Amino acid sequence: MEQELEKKDDDTAFETQASDDFDYLQDENYAQEAETAAPIEEGVEAAEKEGADKAGSRKPLERVLSANFFYEYEDVYSKPFITPDSEIPEDLLTFSYSFGYDCTRRVNIQLIDEQTILFVAGNRVILMDIKTKEQRNVQSSTGGGIGIVMVHPSGNYFAVGEKGINPNIIIYEYPSLKPYRIMRGGTEQSYAFADFNASGNLLASVGGNPDYMLTIWNWKQEKIVLRSKAFSQDVYRVTFSPENEEQLTTSGTGHIRFWKMVETFTGLKLQGELGRFGKTALTDIDGYVELPDGKVVSGSEWGNMLLWDGGLIKVELCRRDGKPCHHGPINQFVLDEGELITVGADGCVRVWDFETIDTAESYDEDSQIEMEPMNELNVGRNVNLQFMVKFKDSNFIWCAQDASGRIWKLDLSFSNITQDPECMFSFHSGAIQAMDLSPLTYLMATTALDRTVRIYDFVRNKTMAIVKYSQGGTALVWAPLVLDPKGNMIVAGFEDGVIRILEIYNPQDLAHVAGRSEVGEVEIRLKQALKPHTADVTAIAYDYNGEMLATGSKDNTVFFFLTGNKYAPVGFINVPGPVVSLEWSPPTHETTTLLIFCENGYVVQTAYPDLEDLDTTLTFEIPILKKYFRFKSIRSSIERNAEISQRQKIKDQKEKEKQERLQKKKEMAEENPELATEEEEEDEEEEEEEEEPLPMIYIPAEPNAIFCGFYSDPGQFWLSVAGYDCGYLYHCRFAEEQRLNEDDPIMMNEPFAFLAVEDASENPIRQMAFNSEGNLLFCGMENGAVRIYPLSFNDYDLKSMQIYWSLSIHDNDNGHIKRICISYDDQFLVTCGADGNIFAFSILPQEDIAELMRGRQARVPSPRRDLATDKIADDIDDPNAYSLENAKKKAEMDLIMKLAEEKKAKKRHELHDLQDEFRELQVKNAELPEHVQLKKEDFELDRQIRKDIERQIAHRIELVYKEMAWEREKYHIGLQKLQARFRNAVEFDSIIVRCFESDHKVSTYRVTSLSEKYHKLRIDMLRRSLIQTDPRSIDTLYKESRSAGLDKGVAAQQDLDVDLLKGSQHPQAKMNVGVRQTDRLQNLMTKAEKAKNKIDQRKKEWKDLYTSRPDDNYEDPNDVAAIKEAQENMGDFKLKTAADYTVPEHLRINAEKKRNQLIHLEELIHEFKVEMSSKVVDLRDAKIDIIEQITSLTEELRSIQTMLDPSQHLPIPTVPSLYPDEMPEKLFQIDQEKVLEFREERSSIKKRKEMSQQLNEFGKSSETPNISKASSMQQLERNTVKSPVIEMIKPSQLEDEIKIIEEKTNLYLQTAVLNEISDLIKNFDAELRVICHQKCKLDIAMKMSDLRHVTLFEEVLLLKEFEKSEDILQERVNQRITERLETQVKSEECLQQLESKKRDVVKQQEKEKALHATFLMSLGENNRHADFLTRVFKKKIKRRRKSEAKISAESDEESDEESDEESGYSDEDESDADDGGVDDSACPETCDPALFENTLQLREKRLDIEEALAEEKKSVELLKKEYDMIAKKVKIIEGNVKSAKKDLEVLQREKQQKLNELYVVVPLKLHQVEYIVNGDMPNDLVLGLIFTNPALMLLQKRIKELQVEKDEQRELYKQARQKHVQLLRDKAEMEAEIAELEEVCYQEMIRKFGRVVDLEALQTLSVNMTLEELKEKIGGNDTRFKRRIKRNDEKILELQAELTDFTRQYTCRLDQMNAMTVEKRKIETQLNGQQKKMGVELQKQKAKLEEKQNLIQLVERQAKEINKLKDDISLLTRKGGHILPPSQPPLP
Repeated sequence: MEQELEKKDDDTAFETQASDDFDYLQDENYAQEAETAAPIEEGVEAAEKEGADKAGSRKPLERVLSANFFYEYEDVYSKPFITPDSEIPEDLLTFSYSFGYDCTRRVNIQLIDEQTILFVAGNRVILMDIKTKEQRNVQSSTGGGIGIVMVHPSGNYFAVGEKGINPNIIIYEYPSLKPYRIMRGGTEQSYAFADFNASGNLLASVGGNPDYMLTIWNWKQEKIVLRSKAFSQDVYRVTFSPENEEQLTTSGTGHIRFWKMVETFTGLKLQGELGRFGKTALTDIDGYVELPDGKVVSGSEWGNMLLWDGGLIKVELCRRDGKPCHHGPINQFVLDEGELITVGADGCVRVWDFETIDTAESYDEDSQIEMEPMNELNVGRNVNLQFMVKFKDSNFIWCAQDASGRIWKLDLSFSNITQDPECMFSFHSGAIQAMDLSPLTYLMATTALDRTVRIYDFVRNKTMAIVKYSQGGTALVWAPLVLDPKGNMIVAGFEDGVIRILEIYNPQDLAHVAGRSEVGEVEIRLKQALKPHTADVTAIAYDYNGEMLATGSKDNTVFFFLTGNKYAPVGFINVPGPVVSLEWSPPTHETTTLLIFCENGYVVQTAYPDLEDLDTTLTFEIPILKKYFRFKSIRSSIERNAEISQRQKIKDQKEKEKQERLQKKKEMAEENPELATEEEEEDEEEEEEEEEPLPMIYIPAEPNAIFCGFYSDPGQFWLSVAGYDCGYLYHCRFAEEQRLNEDDPIMMNEPFAFLAVEDASENPIRQMAFNSEGNLLFCGMENGAVRIYPLSFNDYDLKSMQIYWSLSIHDNDNGHIKRICISYDDQFLVTCGADGNIFAFSILPQEDIAELMRGRQARVPSPRRDLATDKIADDIDDPNAYSLENAKKKAEMDLIMKLAEEKKAKKRHELHDLQDEFRELQVKNAELPEHVQLKKEDFELDRQIRKDIERQIAHRIELVYKEMAWEREKYHIGLQKLQARFRNAVEFDSIIVRCFESDHKVSTYRVTSLSEKYHKLRIDMLRRSLIQTDPRSIDTLYKESRSAGLDKGVAAQQDLDVDLLKGSQHPQAKMNVGVRQTDRLQNLMTKAEKAKNKIDQRKKEWKDLYTSRPDDNYEDPNDVAAIKEAQENMGDFKLKTAADYTVPEHLRINAEKKRNQLIHLEELIHEFKVEMSSKVVDLRDAKIDIIEQITSLTEELRSIQTMLDPSQHLPIPTVPSLYPDEMPEKLFQIDQEKVLEFREERSSIKKRKEMSQQLNEFGKSSETPNISKASSMQQLERNTVKSPVIEMIKPSQLEDEIKIIEEKTNLYLQTAVLNEISDLIKNFDAELRVICHQKCKLDIAMKMSDLRHVTLFEEVLLLKEFEKSEDILQERVNQRITERLETQVKSEECLQQLESKKRDVVKQQEKEKALHATFLMSLGENNRHADFLTRVFKKKIKRRRKSEAKISAESDEESDEESDEESGYSDEDESDADDGGVDDSACPETCDPALFENTLQLREKRLDIEEALAEEKKSVELLKKEYDMIAKKVKIIEGNVKSAKKDLEVLQREKQQKLNELYVVVPLKLHQVEYIVNGDMPNDLVLGLIFTNPALMLLQKRIKELQVEKDEQRELYKQARQKHVQLLRDKAEMEAEIAELEEVCYQEMIRKFGRVVDLEALQTLSVNMTLEELKEKIGGNDTRFKRRIKRNDEKILELQAELTDFTRQYTCRLDQMNAMTVEKRKIETQLNGQQKKMGVELQKQKAKLEEKQNLIQLVERQAKEINKLKDDISLLTRKGGHILPPSQPPLP
């Protein structure tokens, strides 16, 4: 029996997909195997399972492959396709060597042994020896390419996952390379990855688009074990877990998935869990690794590591300061010997601590864990490591794949002898852009976008030379032998538009010249570098005689160069599109033309440039005759014509058949005319069939891209086109008419012929090349295959292009052939593709090539003679360098600008001369008299001109403002941002205030405002403090709730509601009490009321006494506080470093509290700094005021000294000034003046000189009048001075005295001012020194606070690690305590309810006693019916309960039995034996009916009380059970609380131990150290303790206090003991007195009442109102009953007379009845006869009814049985078991 696996396309987050084990391979796979492989029956052992014949059914044979079975390689590998019935040999091409390496492919390197590496190259797997570089290869079996290669853990096998339609995985044995196993049916198109498990018995593979199928194989038996769809997008990798082979992991585009093999009741299943990124950005995952504990570490696109646990990201890992682990994605993870190695795209290999990563925890979802690698290896620049594998014989040597085209050997030992990275192999990186072969020898040149040009010897399979340039190569061609007979020159084009002419030579001949000791075989030298283009150079071509070189580019230009020793630019032409290729006409054509193929469907033919008529003085663009061809699609026309031809053939065939049929009919008509007539009529009725419409003509709006083409004849060429038009080769020609104007649109032209290419509708031809004889056409295809078409000699019309040979070489998906070349001797074919591979093939058979090439090698050209002396050509390294055309235009523009500048300079010189002349005129004008001088307005020729100039200047200024508005706003915003970033947050800048007369100085703190984060934390802290509840313990809340419950109980406790008077109330007739008894009853009632009040007062006193009694669990608050203080502060305290230290609750700290402390500390630091800075700023302001005062005082002093003799002058003190650092805010005060000063400083020197010259000239003109004015002023002053001297008069004595007084006053003022200045300075200096001293103390405090801040911060970080665990444990403790509180509250409530119910029971019992007392009182004394009424009162009767009576009243009674069951009689309804069968239905005649009725009512009340009492007792029992159950639950919860607290204490202890490990800085002086050992201070103070002075003094003081307290407590204990003895003695005396009084009371009761009575009830019953009323009622009833008896006797006599009359009438009626009886008997006899007949019919109907009833019962039983069976079936279905037949057959 074959089992098939169903596919499911379910891409949900938790996709579970399973498949049954494949025990037998499908027949279609066997059929496929039979086609590709030899019969394998000899390797298959078939056996049937035991017991198959006994079971009587055929079992499928299990296919078992022998361990020694191998396939034949010749039957497995893909062979070339050859056109059937052609004579093309199969070995037309023989693989020689692979020179490339697809380095961009994921995981494209494997080590199978120490000297052999494996990698995929196109359709082959290459096995290359590391030392000899020899290659072996394995070819694809399908020809569709290879997806992955993976080596078995043993190294004896390797798996090759292929691509194509239903590709296979082939296991090859190494080193024989024999196909060992073939796995089929794992995917639809390609395998993306494969991996063996650690034991090597399973293989996991994952497919590519479209199915992405994950398959697990038992590869040795070629069986599928499990399979499932991995994802809906690309999957990059799948691996087994190294520790658990039942777990797998896949990753790819935007996902990672974790798989498990799960054994279920239906078999083994594969379950996948999709990793959820959460808040982390979605990323592609290239590399990952499974950790031993099941976690997974993966990479990300931004370079960080992600730790996965349980399908979620547990933590994100990065380096310090948020740096990524790698710059770029992490491509591989390796877990090697306990270390985690990461391989990144940044070229670094880093080693990380595995334990740190495995145990990483993050308590914040948005946070990252920072860590640094233990070791790091930076391989080099421009290195992109993709994958690496380890050499088996070494623990530290690895082989690494570099996406830049290299294979590295890395030493990861990280020791002193670690070797540098070694590049073992170097290849091109990415697609090979261009390639060409030497026309003289076996050399090959290649280039690619990796910026290198490489030379290979494809005979010796050796890389000869590598040279690297600044830009990537895009085109390359080898110079023809006509131009370079030595064949040593190549031309390479690059992506920046540069072409380089390179020389290749053997440097060994130049070794002695250059003095080099070691040289290679080939060197490449730059001969010339030119830049003809501005974009990629895509094509280079020499004409057939080598005189002209043409280059094409993506910039839509073709440039021509004249070859020679130096290449000279000729010119360029513009073409309609990017150039694809260039083709010069062959020598057979009459004229030399160039065929230009453009990418956008254009083909241009241009003539050979005529050098004589070209003028390239201004531009290199040259006019050349051009012809244009724009391709027009004809594929739809071809298909339409083919359809028409096909239909015409069908129509002709039908017509031919019709003619034959008519001929037959004609012959038949001659034989039978009637039959022919009928057939003719039928033919006329036939209608012609309707034809389907022909395909529509479709022409793409834009022509498809052209891939390649070549000349066939002059003016004619072949094209290979992409897109819709692929599948054909089109033969085209240029139109005869020429374009008159280059701007005219180019008309589309259709090819005049075409050639269908077989199997190329989606696989166009990319490249075409002919061999030297022209009889072979080599085609490179889009899918990487090579086709060879044999042709007739020189058949360029391709008429003989019919049969072909095809072989897949490069990768089928991304390996289209870029270039195909044939060696100069037609013996080798070399291809290069977009997959980075270069393959060399021999066209001859391998045996002939080996014999021919034995000992041959490529001959390297010798160098030129003058090569050593030639100067090395200048290279063009700048990608922004001018092209030839742009350089010429730039030179022309520079010449124009030079001429313009010269003209401007000439005009400026003329203007300068005119300005000089004008200045001279101004000077002359100034020398003239004023009345002759010309005014300034006179120089204006026209005022309108001045206004226009001013208006233009204003307009220009406004325009400048507008132009600079953006810049102004930009710099303004930038300034605001800088101020906001660095200035606005500063509350106090660094201000240094200095003393006037000393070097003392004090500075402010540079205080910044508290951050927003601080304010947020502060607000959160305040909010939490507001939200925080009253800090009372939960036990306190419990006690409060308990006391509240007790209050409720006390409020519920009331006096018994048994009022004996109320209990005596009953519905009876009221009796009138005599007026004579009113006073007596009133006195008795008053007396009873007083007794009752006295009893109530006594009860209240007892109640108050019991209420004031403390609870048994009551504790004095003072005692509780003292005990708590003793527990906390007394006893054997452990140090915090002790292992058994328990952190008290009030000393427990968490991250929030510590964070609050940190916030408070920052706030205090800020406050102190602000306060001190404010003082310093105030001091600075005071200094400014003092300077102003000193300035004013010095002015005053100068004015005073003006009135003193100079000999009396005291020195004026210098006015102090502020230092720049005392006013730092001035640095940021920018005004317009500073801006203008800055502009003036930045003005040019030339303008300054001109301004100075102008000022000097203007100064000369105004010099003479100033001199005259000055002389006149001097003369005037002399006159004024001389006049008082002449007129001076001698002062008087009074004036002399006044002068002396003024002089003394001024001397005093002078001294006072100087003293005031001195006082100001000294006071300021003193104040500054005081503040300086305060700041020194504050600095010390700030340093201490900084140390405290560091400690708090470290504690916060440490506590944050415990925060999550502590919160969980604290929450658990709170939950347990809350649960305990709730349970205790429930327990108290239950206890209160129980006590309440007990009180209710007592209350009911008291009611019962009161009711019995009321009954006894109602009987009175000496009642003769007392026994009867007592039995009636105590009789137990059946009675419906009230609640059930209501229910039964609402429901309908179906039967008497049901009503008896539903009625609520009590179990005690049966009468006791003592009742004696009392009849309570009637009152005895001698008994008072009112008393009897009262007894019945009292009995009803008794029964009500008994029922209520029973209910209360039942409630009490239920509450007792509930209370017991809650008590048990409380004990369990108490245990849980203790356990949770214990866990919390353990965590607190661990947290305290971690906190103890933190260092706390405590600066001490030597006198503060009192830790002395043997008279010396030890070197190590670890065992010492640190106390603050107050704490130490408090401890010393506490010793004395404890001694005093001890004595006090002893005295208190002694007094309490004495008091206790006295209280015990008083208690004994009171108990004896109480016993004596109780005995006296008993004796008095016996003496007076004869028994013990209730004195309280007796006192309240002194007046029996009921008894008095009954007596009055009895007297009234006596009189009333006598009157009624008399009336009744009279009525009896009347009734006796009436009885006699009725007797007489009755006798008559008896006679009539006798007659009627006789008649009745007759009628009954007749009726009996008729009833017998009807009885038979009734019996029949009764039998039918019984049978019907039996059938109904049978149907009901069967329905019940069916329902029961359905339930059993449902139960068995849910359990997954088998459904067993019923043990008994079903009922009929």
